[in-house]
Amino acid sequence: MAHREFTPTHYHNTIGWHEPVLAIAPGDTVSTTTVDARGQDQHGERVAERGNPMTGPFYIEGAEPGDTLVVHFDKLYPNRDWGWTARAIAPNVLDPGFTTGIERNDQPLRWPIDLAAGTATQPDVLPGLVLPLSPMLGCFGVAPPRGQAISTATSSTHGGNMDYRGFVAGATVCLPVEAPGALFHLGDGHAVQGDGEIVGTGVEISFDATFSVELHKGKQIGWPRGENATHIFVAGNARPLDQCVQHATSELVRWLVEDYKLSALSAHALLGQCVEYDMGNVYDPAYTMVCKVAKSLLADLGVG
Repeated sequence: MAHREFTPTHYHNTIGWHEPVLAIAPGDTVSTTTVDARGQDQHGERVAERGNPMTGPFYIEGAEPGDTLVVHFDKLYPNRDWGWTARAIAPNVLDPGFTTGIERNDQPLRWPIDLAAGTATQPDVLPGLVLPLSPMLGCFGVAPPRGQAISTATSSTHGGNMDYRGFVAGATVCLPVEAPGALFHLGDGHAVQGDGEIVGTGVEISFDATFSVELHKGKQIGWPRGENATHIFVAGNARPLDQCVQHATSELVRWLVEDYKLSALSAHALLGQCVEYDMGNVYDPAYTMVCKVAKSLLADLGVG
């Protein structure tokens, strides 16, 4: 196991079969940086094209199609003292014809960030409000199948722009390997974000990021899975909204039956009364819905 430091020199606006920037082994840890959604680095300099530029990809030795890549988010934290957000709620989140006169192409709102205190403010339009930072990655993933390169504006089975506020430090994610080396990308840091990313941004900012990887050989999954201290969860990515609910729910049933060894009836009964849903992105081409269940319930069943 090794700890690797990596300084990016270029970025990608797709998640795909790009030339890897660094080869790492299962068990290794990488510390690196990401730029914000407009390609601005920790100094506020634009070093990449806008549109969720990704750091990476990282080649994981031994990863082959049909495996599962496990990524632990060890550290995710802003590395500059301001972020920005769009101004207006996305039209698809509002009633048709509803208008407030706010133009989406207006200049973004600038949010001062107090890194030491761990807070964000917007004194111009939200005076007196102090929000605690909850740093999360909006976009990450592995190369999708069949040699594809998919825009970082959207998401699918490979991950992508899910904008789920549960992808924070301490979370673990599992992704289906479709390319040799998996080719893991990450970026789109948010200092704060509400459910759904309904203005099309969180508080966009550059990050210091540390992650470590494991590999489950011969373990095939269909959709991104995750785990934190309290829950296991699945992210389904599709549009319309009912399709991502279906993907996430089906994958969680599959997980409970195949890995936790619940009977199909037990899995259905458990989720029927105890399932929880969190909304990820409802702004971009594919929506994200997260289906989750509490680990304490699995422990009560003797399978946690």
